Amino acid sequence: MIKATILKILCVCSAIKQRSKTGEDYFASKYNNHEFLSAGTNLKICRKEGTTELTEDLLQWADKVYVIEKRHLKQIQKYTGSKYYSKIKVLDIPDIFKYYDPELVRILEERIIL
Repeated sequence: MIKATILKILCVCSAIKQRSKTGEDYFASKYNNHEFLSAGTNLKICRKEGTTELTEDLLQWADKVYVIEKRHLKQIQKYTGSKYYSKIKVLDIPDIFKYYDPELVRILEERIIL
């Protein structure tokens, strides 16, 4: 019997309130054979909102990392260099969407390939 590979997917934005949280929740409900988490690069907001801060442990955990904007990639590179570059994809999604916005879901579907 062939065993399916379980992918660990990390969605990264600033505070995990809208875009990356939508990605985590939407794909977790659609693909229950994979693991999804989201994390934020803005530690101050994450601490204030009680959301998950991005850590190197999370970057190591993930098989694929989807960053919402190029600035999130730059923040990762600032602390880790190019160590995780091969598993990171920039989605280029502007900060104009609310949680689970139908257009945001459509864009995520189009840009996240599992």
